[in-house]
Amino acid sequence: MFNQELPSSAYIHVPFCQHRCGYCDFTLVAQKDHLIDDYLAAMEQQLSGVGEDVELKTLFLGGGTPTHLSINQLQRLFNAIFSHFQLATDYEFSIEANPLNLTEEKIDFLKQAGVNRVSLGVQSFDSNILTFLERDHQPQQVFEIVQRLQSRIENTSLDLIFAVPGQNLENWKTTLNHAIQLNIPHVSTYGLTIEKGTSFWSRQKAGIFDLPEEELAGEMYEFSLKFLSSAGLKHYEISNFARPGYECRHNEVYWTGYPYFGFGPGAASYLNGKREQNHRSVITWLRRIAAGESPISDQEELSPEDRAREAIIFGLRRRIGINVEKFAERYGYDLYDLSQSAIKKHVEAGFLEETKTHVRLTQAGCLLADTVVIDFL
Repeated sequence: MFNQELPSSAYIHVPFCQHRCGYCDFTLVAQKDHLIDDYLAAMEQQLSGVGEDVELKTLFLGGGTPTHLSINQLQRLFNAIFSHFQLATDYEFSIEANPLNLTEEKIDFLKQAGVNRVSLGVQSFDSNILTFLERDHQPQQVFEIVQRLQSRIENTSLDLIFAVPGQNLENWKTTLNHAIQLNIPHVSTYGLTIEKGTSFWSRQKAGIFDLPEEELAGEMYEFSLKFLSSAGLKHYEISNFARPGYECRHNEVYWTGYPYFGFGPGAASYLNGKREQNHRSVITWLRRIAAGESPISDQEELSPEDRAREAIIFGLRRRIGINVEKFAERYGYDLYDLSQSAIKKHVEAGFLEETKTHVRLTQAGCLLADTVVIDFL
């Protein structure tokens, strides 16, 4: 049965960027560096509620662009974090980075601070695609930066985007091949989605561009599965591939339903079945903390059955799927009692498969995962 568990993972949101890319709907502010000192003071205040010497197995700094901060600003943030947390012996300390932020000095600083995993927002190795996505780097710069980074922090991941207007299958193959040539141990691939409120949403509605056909997007995704697997990167989650031992342990915490702390604007915490999310507005988050008010904008107490159903949704994202026996032991519900009709429907459709121990998505199911999991709610 599900028991109370103390988090051993923490997410820190750093909401600053030089520029908001047209497809991005994350919690961030661009060209607002005058707010960084206020943000750091607020983080010190929010972290003060944790206590001291809480041990973390995983720590993840996301954004925004955490490496947009200067070395001195990062040092202040790290001081605040490690005034309350300590890293376990076998820890994973990840940070998201923009390639052009990673100077020699900053890479050395991150290494000395204990960062042992870097996730780079590369997105493409094609100049035209990078221009469309409003990225500020060029392919050759990525080669140089990755090689410099990996000489200090070997566990480097690349984020890549496919199904971009103007992109074809050959172009996508070239981008994946460049990633493999860099000997990257982890790759995340995401189909471009247009979120309401972004500048891309307005441009698409105005007919300025159209996304590639779904059939082409599917071909790109299927090629990723075959190509990256043949290069030794195992497909371990719908969008993620890694060499053995290089899976993102922090993200596995989310996918396996374990608790975690979240700090910063828009960040979520999950503890004992209760989810809390900080306000997504950076200004509102800053104002509330400065006034001594709660920064939480949304909270939800999940019932035992809701926890179990949510575990199905996240568990199906993992390529290993859901261990039926362990699911029952942890959540107190039989998977088939909760979802027999949904499982039957999608097994017959070829989107799910059953093994002796697991229920999991098929390759075809991965292409339609969002549609499949709706039936498990």
